[in-house]
Amino acid sequence: MRGKAPLGTRILRDTLDWEALTGEEMIAAREKANRVASSRAARIITGFPDRRARIEATSIDLPGRRLTLRVHRPKDTGRKLPLVVSFHGGGFFAGTAAQNDWLNSRLAARCPAVVVSVEYRLAPEHPLPQPIDDGYDTVVRLVDDAAQWGIDPAAVAVMGESAGGTIAGLAALRAQVLIYPGTDWTASMTEYPSVTENADNPTLSVSRLRAARKVSVPPTLDPRSVSPVKFDNLAGLPPTLVVTAALDPLADQGSRYLERLREDGTDARLTCYPRATHTFLSTPGLVPAARPARREIVAFLRSHLHPVPRS
Repeated sequence: MRGKAPLGTRILRDTLDWEALTGEEMIAAREKANRVASSRAARIITGFPDRRARIEATSIDLPGRRLTLRVHRPKDTGRKLPLVVSFHGGGFFAGTAAQNDWLNSRLAARCPAVVVSVEYRLAPEHPLPQPIDDGYDTVVRLVDDAAQWGIDPAAVAVMGESAGGTIAGLAALRAQVLIYPGTDWTASMTEYPSVTENADNPTLSVSRLRAARKVSVPPTLDPRSVSPVKFDNLAGLPPTLVVTAALDPLADQGSRYLERLREDGTDARLTCYPRATHTFLSTPGLVPAARPARREIVAFLRSHLHPVPRS
């Protein structure tokens, strides 16, 4: 690897041969992992929610489907607030909104904002572009019903980690935060130097990365259409913060996307945390870098969602 991973991340080492799993086996493994990630015991690793925010599970009806939302709100405000729509990671076939409670509750309390995390549909049952459609359609519906949600429709940002970063990158509005994003779902996704150099990282195996593409990208879909780094033109996107982890196989996808954004005139910056692995913002109990990264994200979103008027 490009460095030494924090000691505690060894307990997260992914030893499954994901490429060898059947669809049913993958679903079973996902459900087991999500039960663990959503448990109270897992808070030691995934972090305890901010007590200044309340969390509510609700749902939203979209054409042909109903999605579960996890809504984080600050406890001490009754005014309209900015909206941050958050998308969890998991390679489009795993993950759950609850894994981001530590980060999302702190964004809600400290930005402040209404932070809505989306339980978008997952492969293999629902391959791309269905998860992306879920993300985009949810953002549109929330903005359309802004009064019902108590949000300011003129102050909306999107945020996503890993595969969720793909969704955020394709649904960007006023500002976007992409956390160790997957920006390339073409056959070249495993050809970046960081994939080879960080193949021994404990939190994202190359097998899982390949399996994610196998089950998420159907043969009928042009993978370039869901790979922001491959788009011909990225002009006109909102200010962007890209957060990467130096020990992550996806590190170079994030840095290359930043280069493309800047080439096309987007106000974008990147911070790479040197002793951090993939998923580190979902495991603050194991990776100390999660805290400065969280502070950076809060400051970035606050500056764009609560801008100080010029005198």
